[in-house]
Amino acid sequence: MIKNTRPTFEKIEPAFGSSFTFRSYNKSNQNNNNTFWHYHPEIELVYVNGGSGKRQIGSHVSHYRNGDLILIGSNLPHCGFTDSLTNFEKETVIQLNPAYLGETFFELPEVKGIKDLMELAKKGIVFQGDDKKRIGTKIESLVEKTPFEKLLGLLEVLKMLEMAEDYKILNAEGFVLETAAQDNNRINTIFNFVKKEFKRPISLEEISEKSGMTVPAFCRYFKKITGKTFTHFVNEYRLAHAAKLLHEKQISITDVCFESGFNNFSHFNKKFKAFTGKSPSAYRNELKVRVSS
Repeated sequence: MIKNTRPTFEKIEPAFGSSFTFRSYNKSNQNNNNTFWHYHPEIELVYVNGGSGKRQIGSHVSHYRNGDLILIGSNLPHCGFTDSLTNFEKETVIQLNPAYLGETFFELPEVKGIKDLMELAKKGIVFQGDDKKRIGTKIESLVEKTPFEKLLGLLEVLKMLEMAEDYKILNAEGFVLETAAQDNNRINTIFNFVKKEFKRPISLEEISEKSGMTVPAFCRYFKKITGKTFTHFVNEYRLAHAAKLLHEKQISITDVCFESGFNNFSHFNKKFKAFTGKSPSAYRNELKVRVSS
């Protein structure tokens, strides 16, 4: 049983003299334990320098490698992106209220593109390739700056994100928590339960009962909220976990299959190829080539 299924609202408190939060973590200072399912009205920008891990943003679940640069919009639920197995060099997290420069600042014509970027971020955006490294380096350079220099630097970063060409929308269907408290409780109950129990079969009857709904009502509700069936969502979570295991553990692909919650190897192979475009063995071999090159 999940002890705390209430929606976790994270209250963001900028440091004295600053209008936004800026935090940096590394291997020797790994204090970012925000791996639980949470949300906040602040926009969040995360740069993970190196390593591999799992993304869970809204109804989107995937695996990243060679670091990540993610922009998460207001009130878009997500989990943390690093843990003890991520093997990252540094993680930098910036959180800012959309009105951190005043209610009307982003109405100025000069920053209309940044305002549009913040709106698009409600679906979750991942930046890739050269854009990821270039912008990530700029983000990390702000660590030693004064609060005023950080403010100017953050505007530059937002402009760089706006101008970036190599990016992907993570959650194209959109995902917004319902405003009613009982709906917040319900979707958090579902997602937290999947996170804890995905390695075993989860029937529609079981998850419907935990949600306080009949099976037909649950299926309609979940599809409306996420744009996916519950089975599809659980399989995506399992496949993202499988991709992470292939990257991090030298265990057989059969063991990866069963440790990820699949009980049929051929079904796992088929689903993994549909999810990543590659078979599990090809996916792992590509990782080995990249590491050795």
